[in-house]
Amino acid sequence: MVDYISEEGFEAADFTPGFLVASGPYWLKPIEGRSLVGLRIADQHRNYLEAAHGGVLATLADVALSYQPYASEDPPVPVVTSSMTVNYLSPALIGHWVVADAQIDRIGGRTAHVSGKIYDGETILATMTGVFTLMRPKKA
Repeated sequence: MVDYISEEGFEAADFTPGFLVASGPYWLKPIEGRSLVGLRIADQHRNYLEAAHGGVLATLADVALSYQPYASEDPPVPVVTSSMTVNYLSPALIGHWVVADAQIDRIGGRTAHVSGKIYDGETILATMTGVFTLMRPKKA
């Protein structure tokens, strides 16, 4: 059983400076052939209802979903989001530790289909699916 409560084993994600640095910080934990992505909901993530803005969870979903195909190869393969769906089930509260758990459902030469959930402890905050284009070099 995966522990979605503890921050133990998570390490700071070393994402390229830009939006992901501004929207985080994000934390990674390798587990069972995939990586969990953690985020502490901070004041900067707040909406007018005193919970995380939906865009914060959408960004966390995009990070977690896209990271799986990106990290599935050595060296990592760059990916871009082709489509993504997030279903919001419960609010993410300020100060809470949330964890996105995603897995590759199918991966091919040019696309990857990935799905998962975002948790606050045992509470499912959102479900998510995405299709990602793998930016592999074109063969000559």
